[in-house]
Amino acid sequence: MSIEIIDLFCGIGGLTRGLIDSGLNVVAGFDIDPTCKYTYEHNNKVPYCMQNIREVQAEDLEKKYTENATKILVGCAPCQPFSKMRFKLGEANESDEKYNLLLEFGRLIEEVQPTIISMENVPQIKETDIYSQFIQVLERNGYHYSDKVVYCPDYGIPQSRRRFVLVGSLLGPIELIPPTHRREDVNVKDFIGGLPHIEAGKTDPDDPLHRSAALSETNLKRIKASKPGGTWHDWPENLRCPCHTKESGKTYSSVYGRMSWDKIGPTITTQFYSFGTGRYGHPEQDRALSLREGALLQTFPIDYDFIDPGKRFVFGDIARHIGNAVPVKLGEVIGKTIVNHLADNNVGEEE
Repeated sequence: MSIEIIDLFCGIGGLTRGLIDSGLNVVAGFDIDPTCKYTYEHNNKVPYCMQNIREVQAEDLEKKYTENATKILVGCAPCQPFSKMRFKLGEANESDEKYNLLLEFGRLIEEVQPTIISMENVPQIKETDIYSQFIQVLERNGYHYSDKVVYCPDYGIPQSRRRFVLVGSLLGPIELIPPTHRREDVNVKDFIGGLPHIEAGKTDPDDPLHRSAALSETNLKRIKASKPGGTWHDWPENLRCPCHTKESGKTYSSVYGRMSWDKIGPTITTQFYSFGTGRYGHPEQDRALSLREGALLQTFPIDYDFIDPGKRFVFGDIARHIGNAVPVKLGEVIGKTIVNHLADNNVGEEE
């Protein structure tokens, strides 16, 4: 009996890669974005099924599993509707077309009855009615489950990112593996410190993904005046933005900030390449993070290939792919949890 995983909302494969690295067999990824297909398939050697989750039926998944396989279904439904900023602004509501996609995941769980399931999202999702409905699906179908908010440095991921992870099983109680790292041992330098120097707006000739966005003359002056771990308060008055003079702007101290080598970095978002959207300034070079640096901080392998040679290079698409991905190391944590749980329940021991 084989153990097989399908990854829903797979994107470019952060979760898939982590599961593979943990020793598991991913047989298919499902997503709706055509720009993710090359990166997903090329790096993971797993078929990418471009299909709207609302139109995916149980039989579509069953065709990907082999007969009598131990079925595992995982996924990270789009988290934008539940982001911290959306909650702060009171905008996390049903007007977003992605708001109820988690329930489509629940529908497929109910129809396919996988032995193990896992979902990952932002912590705020637990406060929603959508999540309550998802849990009702698990409970009426006999799943044991546990959920927790994970602080990524506890698992060796160099970001101040918190993620909500749920694991569920029909076999019995299941818990995410305990932390694998000490927070104080995780830092930016270990992940991006060895990359070649590049200027703002330039590309490393030996790595086309190690390229950074250009900076305006003003922003170049700002980053030169910035200190690692500092704020815009370090700048001379004439370089400060108009918003910094407002009461509301004074609280955003990390915007236009430099990272520190010996600290963890910020949460990698789809805008990590922009100096003005967070603490995305390089610790010592006068530029924001390169695409490769963002990928490394998301714990993708250094040889993960994001550039489709048959398509025009679109900087924003690749940044979006990287920022939206599940950190690979978090996928590996989920994978190790599944591996341990299967072993504890004597599943797959004869393979």
